[in-house]
Amino acid sequence: MHKVEFEQLDETLYHEKLENGLEVFILPKKGFSKTFATFTTKYGSIDNHFVPRGEKEAVKVPDGIAHFLEHKMFEKEEGDIFQQFSKQGASANAFTSFTRTAYLFSATAQVNENVETLLDFVQEPYFTEDTVEKEKGIIAQEITMYDDQPDWRLYFGIIENMYKNHPVKIDIAGTVESIQDITAEHLYTCYNTFYHPSNMVLFVVGAVDPEAMMKLVKDNQSRKTFEDAHEIERIFPEEPVETAIKERVLEMSVQKPKVFVGIKPEKMDMQGEEMLKHELAAELAFELLFGRTSDFYHNAYEKNWIDESYSFDYSLESGFGYAIIGSDTAEPNILAEEIKHTIANAVEKWPFGQADLDRMRRKKIGFFLRALNSPEYIANQFTRYTFNGMNLFDVVPTLEEIEVADLQRAFALVSAESQQSVFTIESPDKKAAE
Repeated sequence: MHKVEFEQLDETLYHEKLENGLEVFILPKKGFSKTFATFTTKYGSIDNHFVPRGEKEAVKVPDGIAHFLEHKMFEKEEGDIFQQFSKQGASANAFTSFTRTAYLFSATAQVNENVETLLDFVQEPYFTEDTVEKEKGIIAQEITMYDDQPDWRLYFGIIENMYKNHPVKIDIAGTVESIQDITAEHLYTCYNTFYHPSNMVLFVVGAVDPEAMMKLVKDNQSRKTFEDAHEIERIFPEEPVETAIKERVLEMSVQKPKVFVGIKPEKMDMQGEEMLKHELAAELAFELLFGRTSDFYHNAYEKNWIDESYSFDYSLESGFGYAIIGSDTAEPNILAEEIKHTIANAVEKWPFGQADLDRMRRKKIGFFLRALNSPEYIANQFTRYTFNGMNLFDVVPTLEEIEVADLQRAFALVSAESQQSVFTIESPDKKAAE
């Protein structure tokens, strides 16, 4: 078992890659009563075109299948796994994102039993055509519910605007129509391809003894038989740098219009240290331009162009990414133009110097150090960083190395006008009044 000391953060991380390929990370936290564990596969909604394990030809599976599979994993022949966790005093959950599916629990007691349960239920699939058919109605209701939520439609609307071919443009849950095509055979194909231990990470953080926990995990895995690890071949379409749709308006019943400006990165094939440095530099740049201490924010707030719903975000994964800025606003067109104008001005003349960087860097490091008090934050973020060849605990030293020129370089990749798009949701009444 490898032991890595992060003296600056006063953290010690234990790591071992097991014979079956499973990567196990354990982060003991002194003084914490709660333990949080995630068992995550590098398999998300975008992985809909791939070569199945043991085959040579690629297949395209129905949209939403990763999310569907996540739901079905909790249902076993003997009953619902949630009840087992509950009996053991744990709170369990799961989520599917564009790039990963995570199963998790938090508990203050019976941690060993809950880790065993987590490993066992994820590694024992049980699907039948009858239970799959039953689940379709449940997930269709979930999809319909989200379709009626303006904020959800706004988020996916701007992503659909930005991406022409990449499956990130497809809702994580799929559509009511696409999930009707899912079969038990589809689920087993996806499970056997993506749920091999070599494509997964177990992360345990909290009140645990690392040696004892690692032994428990190794003993659990040694009792099971797995096929040899294999390289997963994922297939993605060519994606142009330019946005697919420049501007689009959706009519929904909303009290106030909503608008997002999205910017697509020019370079989306980064991994490891390059990705970490770019992502942090881009986040700092957007915080300086659009954060709540920025000139843009104060001006927009004073003129009532934005309200408390205002947000901005920068996200990057292997193969896709986006910056998103927007708010509920009575003036969606003016706000969108002001956002684009702010970006154009920064491209023409970078407005920030060393003092601005130092101030924002201190703020970012402070936020990160506070976040390390949350076992949930550590576990969820660590896995995402690991799958992208990064280390969560390198954030602070990397932030300390960033220079003003790094901000400009990162921003230059997410600022071209051809990479920008606007998505607005307005009430039909407002449009009729115009």
